[in-house]
Amino acid sequence: MSKTLKTAALVGAVAASFAASGVQAAEQEKCFGVSLAGENDCAAGPGTTCAGTSKVDYQGNAWTLVDAGTCAEIELPAMADGTMRMGSLEALERDIPM
Repeated sequence: MSKTLKTAALVGAVAASFAASGVQAAEQEKCFGVSLAGENDCAAGPGTTCAGTSKVDYQGNAWTLVDAGTCAEIELPAMADGTMRMGSLEALERDIPM
């Protein structure tokens, strides 16, 4: 295989990788209030550094990437007062640690 052909193959592979990652990002969205403690992807409120820093299950200001259009459909356990929990595309004020 010639050096030119090898270079073209490498460039093609890198371009395909970037294209695939762009498609994946378009097919996912941030869903707040659905991750378990320590399993969030990011945004876990003041005093936290990001991924894996949520303190409680279903913390309203912590998000996880989910398939686009599925955030509100994720089944979550009800809160202690019986109110249903739902995911949100915006940060929530529920289940925030003190």
